[in-house]
Amino acid sequence: MLRHFILSTLLCVFIMTLGLTACSDKSGSEAQFVTTDGTRLMLGDEPYRFMGANLWYGAILGSEGQGGDRERLCRELDTLAALGVSNLRILVGSDGQRGAAYKVEPTLQVAPGVYNDTILAGLDFLLKEMGERRMKAVLYLNNAWEWSGGYGYYLEQAGCGRCPLPADGYKEYCDYVAQFASNEQAQQLFADYVRFIIGRTNRYTGRPYTDDPAIMAWQICNEPRAFSDEAKRPFAQWLAKTSALIRQLDSNHLISLGSEGLVGCAFDKELWEQVSADPNIDYLTAHVWPFNWGWASREKTSGNIEASCDSSAAYVAMHVEQAARLGKPLVIEEFGYPRDAFSHDIQSATTDRDRYYDFMFGLFAQSPVICGINFWAWGGECHPLHEWWQAGDPYCGDPAQEPQGLYSVFGSDSATLRVIARYAPQS
Repeated sequence: MLRHFILSTLLCVFIMTLGLTACSDKSGSEAQFVTTDGTRLMLGDEPYRFMGANLWYGAILGSEGQGGDRERLCRELDTLAALGVSNLRILVGSDGQRGAAYKVEPTLQVAPGVYNDTILAGLDFLLKEMGERRMKAVLYLNNAWEWSGGYGYYLEQAGCGRCPLPADGYKEYCDYVAQFASNEQAQQLFADYVRFIIGRTNRYTGRPYTDDPAIMAWQICNEPRAFSDEAKRPFAQWLAKTSALIRQLDSNHLISLGSEGLVGCAFDKELWEQVSADPNIDYLTAHVWPFNWGWASREKTSGNIEASCDSSAAYVAMHVEQAARLGKPLVIEEFGYPRDAFSHDIQSATTDRDRYYDFMFGLFAQSPVICGINFWAWGGECHPLHEWWQAGDPYCGDPAQEPQGLYSVFGSDSATLRVIARYAPQS
């Protein structure tokens, strides 16, 4: 315990040298719900603008079972709060049996209606600790990708056979998960899960989730996609039906899609407009991935940073225009850039990533429509043990299907932390 206290103190002292004044402040007035006013997010009578991070593994880290480390979680929250990071985007839980390749463990929903209480306790603990630090959580309930089950899990439970992995054939994966948009049984299983989670009461605070101001928003899905032209219409209907269900269950919290934006709608502007205009969707989201989307090249490193910034600026501008036209706030809730030379080494340089972070944070700082920005992702104290995550390894920002350390921001990345801290006071 003494060693952990000393480590946490040293981290806070380091962060104070970046121009901040303290670690977390657990005192203050009663927390409030985040609301909207046109293109602004509001906290009470003041505009709410935030520097955020993705911490998808927060509920697992908050548990007392495999993967849990509450002391580390508290240190990570203190470090983030001291940096000025006040908003965390978090996976509610992974789905399905354990032991599947490229999937996060331990899982929360082992089978339909069968829940891992240890992970639920971890989510309760996480929200309690975030509330004490006046931090806000965006909780996503589903996933279009394999790393937490999501679409594939619900389709398997609905009798559609085994879900193929993208690593074994991306087209086969897309063809399979495209069924989710029109599979009523799979959607009903997910709706049951939504009712269970939103109807929960926190065991540590005694507060129903619906009354917890530590939650900023419920998010339908991480990067929801239709995955085929035929699925686009039922996909939009499913999103609208789910947002209406969440609104019925919880009138206090915001609702968002979790969408990448235009990319997540396969560049179909009509679909993008339809799902964004849903009256139950309170704010819009955009994700930005220069390498994943082919704006930059792994083979040709020169010119990557310039191409990444130019393409990112154009993509964000389209979403700012749409948000302004629809009268809704916009959050850039995911963006990532690899370490130099695609290294996974925690000691490797981050020169280009720091330039890219500075550019993206600059877009946020200059736009009143962009109310928040969450980088992907916080690795903190983690020291990856393997290139690919294995059960029992510590968690960093890269999920199980990605090389460990590639996109993570570690506590030792002092140059990146300086960039984050420089922009956080403007949030």
